[in-house]
Amino acid sequence: MPIATIDGIATIRYLTSVSFGFGAASLLREMLEALSIARPLAVTDQGVRATGIADEVIASACGPEQAVWFDRSPPNPTEAAVLEATEAFRAGGCDGIVAIGGGSSIDLAKGVGLLATHGGALIDYAAVNGGIDRITDRAVRTVAIPTTAGTGSEVGRAAMINVGGRKLDFMSQHLLPARALCDPALTFGLPPYLTAATGMDALTHCIETYLSPLVNPSAEAIAIDGVERAAGWIQEATTNGASRPARWNMLMASMEGALTFQKGLGAVHAMAHPLGALDGLPLHHGTLNAVLLPAVLRFNETAAAEKYERLRRAIGTGPDDDLPDWVANLNARLGLPQGLAAMGVPPDVLPRIAEHAEQDPATETNARPVTRADFEQMLRDSVGP
Repeated sequence: MPIATIDGIATIRYLTSVSFGFGAASLLREMLEALSIARPLAVTDQGVRATGIADEVIASACGPEQAVWFDRSPPNPTEAAVLEATEAFRAGGCDGIVAIGGGSSIDLAKGVGLLATHGGALIDYAAVNGGIDRITDRAVRTVAIPTTAGTGSEVGRAAMINVGGRKLDFMSQHLLPARALCDPALTFGLPPYLTAATGMDALTHCIETYLSPLVNPSAEAIAIDGVERAAGWIQEATTNGASRPARWNMLMASMEGALTFQKGLGAVHAMAHPLGALDGLPLHHGTLNAVLLPAVLRFNETAAAEKYERLRRAIGTGPDDDLPDWVANLNARLGLPQGLAAMGVPPDVLPRIAEHAEQDPATETNARPVTRADFEQMLRDSVGP
């Protein structure tokens, strides 16, 4: 077993209280009472609300006139949507937030919680602008209820929001939801494609955090457990969405991937963030991660050979199997795109994406130092047939 570096001081935080299991969403009334939330803003998207899930969850805990609704979360949260939802929060006299949906709704809720408690412009709090130190107070108390098994934002201290044409990272322990209700039953209605795409998001989180060179053995143990669960259950969840064990394990893998975010991500996310902010091309974050992961795994292997051996054991492949090929074949089996070209990404934007990726905070914790030229090559390797 490799010996971790013993010099320096590692910061390890696990702060969110989570209720996990079938029926966990029924605890919302209890959570609202515990947090003294009498008038929540319910944040979701139109797709989730159309299924009836969000209304059922809110109705189980609130009277019909008690909650204020914002159900227009876009697929990738934007500053405009955060501002609109914040206005709804203030106009409605809200004293808390319930976020129901995928990472987009939960991240948007974090943005609302931030602006409702801090002055100034949203961009002032972006990590790339030194905003981490400006988030000094607890944001609005939020209960996060995920309906997808992908981002794990319900236990994450970061929010990704598109501001001025860039997908920016807002990060602080003050953005952590006060409570998370993780109910696998809420993911039963997720269509196969979104099950696969969000599941690959969870798998990528676990792999990238495990490969990060920062020292955090407990986070690595959680990440490896998440890899085992996601790799072992993603196909079952995609092909048999009613499978209780598959939905349970995928939601657990999603949560575990986010629990390890403090260890940092890597080049996959550094490229996926600017790609997700392309104008007129709403690219799904999990799908981008799936498409980009093979090229990044190939680039990083020389820097983390021992960790690749452990990943192969967790995934269940042979000691000599090629991990990038395994991921590419898994994408194909799940029916995901075979490259950026299939997602409609024009080749002429790749140099600009590489430039932005080099500046992304996730680049700092990639397993191997990466330059703009490296990013451009990985992007071209990810274009596909």
